[in-house]
Amino acid sequence: MKILYGVVGEGMGHAMRSQVVIKQLLAWGHEVIIVVSGRAYNFLQKQFAGVNQIWGLTMVMADNEIQKTETALEVLKGSLSGLPENLKSFFRLNEKFKPDLVISDFETWSALYAYNSLLPLLCIDNIQAIRRCWHSDEILRGKINEWQLAKSVIKSKIPRADHYFITSFFPAKVKKERTTLVPPILREEILQVQVSEKEHILVYQTSETFKHLPEILKKFPEVPFRIYGLRRNLETEIVEENVTFCPFSEAGFISDLASSKAVIASAGFTLMGEAVHLGKPYLATPVKGQFEQIMNARYLDTLGYGFQDEELDEFSVRYFLKNISACKRNLLTYEKKDNSFLFAQLAAKLAEIEASL
Repeated sequence: MKILYGVVGEGMGHAMRSQVVIKQLLAWGHEVIIVVSGRAYNFLQKQFAGVNQIWGLTMVMADNEIQKTETALEVLKGSLSGLPENLKSFFRLNEKFKPDLVISDFETWSALYAYNSLLPLLCIDNIQAIRRCWHSDEILRGKINEWQLAKSVIKSKIPRADHYFITSFFPAKVKKERTTLVPPILREEILQVQVSEKEHILVYQTSETFKHLPEILKKFPEVPFRIYGLRRNLETEIVEENVTFCPFSEAGFISDLASSKAVIASAGFTLMGEAVHLGKPYLATPVKGQFEQIMNARYLDTLGYGFQDEELDEFSVRYFLKNISACKRNLLTYEKKDNSFLFAQLAAKLAEIEASL
């Protein structure tokens, strides 16, 4: 079949997850054209042919919180040129490619193309868990407004699909039809990496909100920390006492993750799912007001795989370091799985759709 695959560009986790699925679709013999926005374009266009850049939503952050007014202004400014360009791109796509099916990783324009062209639409992402799964009072406590807002945004972006595949490391109960819960989608490098435990803590943080973090970490001189993201454009490692700033390298990052004692990072789903799979305790810093990250962090905390703290101060780091062993014991209960369940479910759905064409 000819498949149009849409990938949202806000956050790299969507691109990393999508590359795994796209490689499998190509291995099955399908033709795939990709539409993607933001930083994810540069990542995917190095992996595949047929990658098309489109305009997409960009969120403005400050103090580890989404700035709603500034974000709305950026969306308005970007849409003046971005929306007409997107329409031109999709007209060209319809003339040249004419897809049989659309798959969206929370990408709106590909979903709209499916609706307008009366094509089958499949969704593969983790964010739909907010709207299509049951969550306990413990997960929603004090965040009902954020939850309701998130559900509204999700519904407005992709109001309906023929089927939803939701990736999850936590055992949520599905409440809506046409929905399948699947394990986190893992890169082959993660599935094949040799896991060990050295003394270092892996730190991944790109937000300027946490520029004070290295000084906090230096208060624990007996613990080595390897930091990615806080200092951009590094070519070599920079060592300051017990803190090492690392230049970004996918292979280096995966090696440090697999050999780490634990992880301190944001509450993005992809890294969290990889860390849980590798048995690494996790201190999560969810973005304020972003319910998806709050949900991920709370499930992590509830399951005992780690802890959460939106502020990330000396006390939270100290508490986490003292309780790493307890988190490791809890992680032993996590059932590690590869991508085979998703691929089997997806293959069956594709065969069903192909038979109906």
